[in-house]
Amino acid sequence: MKTMILILSMLFFAIGCSEDGSNEQQKPSIYGTWKLIETYGSDGGSNPQWATIKNGYTYIFNKNETFSSTRFNECTTGIYLLTNNTLTLDFDCNEFDTGVEESSGTFVENYIFENNNLILTPSYLSCFEGCGYKFERTEN
Repeated sequence: MKTMILILSMLFFAIGCSEDGSNEQQKPSIYGTWKLIETYGSDGGSNPQWATIKNGYTYIFNKNETFSSTRFNECTTGIYLLTNNTLTLDFDCNEFDTGVEESSGTFVENYIFENNNLILTPSYLSCFEGCGYKFERTEN
């Protein structure tokens, strides 16, 4: 009987700690304003590396799954979807097409958070040496 009470007590303690988040590490959030600070790629050689970008474009991700961006002049708003480690950006302008995306106006990026930065890796480009975009949070 004492063993059963001990097990139940430990179970209640474990549930209580995980529900209030005191024992869980908070996951990074995509919400807020992100500015492009570096791109990853190769200049044709076999040694891809990060290169600093001056005046990079921005993304603003809202909690209602809308976004705005300064990436393209022709279209600056849309909706996004997060699934697993994939970010789908669907620009909402009619007939918007850059010629590189799989479906007109839709960009699918793999994403990770690294050292408080957002790293996007495009699924719509063929980058033999690798390619990516590093964003720094400018506002929450």
